[in-house]
Amino acid sequence: MSKTEPFIAVLDDEPKFCQALARLLKSHGFDVVTFTQAVDLFSAFASRRPDCLLLDLHMPGTSGFEVLEWLAVQHVPLPAIVLTGHDQPGNDARVRALGGVDYLLKPLNESQLLSAIGKAI
Repeated sequence: MSKTEPFIAVLDDEPKFCQALARLLKSHGFDVVTFTQAVDLFSAFASRRPDCLLLDLHMPGTSGFEVLEWLAVQHVPLPAIVLTGHDQPGNDARVRALGGVDYLLKPLNESQLLSAIGKAI
């Protein structure tokens, strides 16, 4: 019996960042799907829920904070690791208060990212 690969969802409004992150994660044995809009991520839950979500904090439309709030309201037990290139005081604490399991700064450190995913799943 073969073990299935951990399934990681990436939500970031920058398609090139999504592609690069997907390549990196796939090279480490993860099954990865990317989204550039929150609505597409939410729709995908109907078919398959990821083991972990990598979530950009600052996006046009629906922010990472709003995604975390939606997950909490909908009672979706999905470990979320928040990624941001625009750190501001209080963001880390707010992310964790909303259920985020980690808060990482861009540009990402590969070993730090993999460690955070390992803890989340």
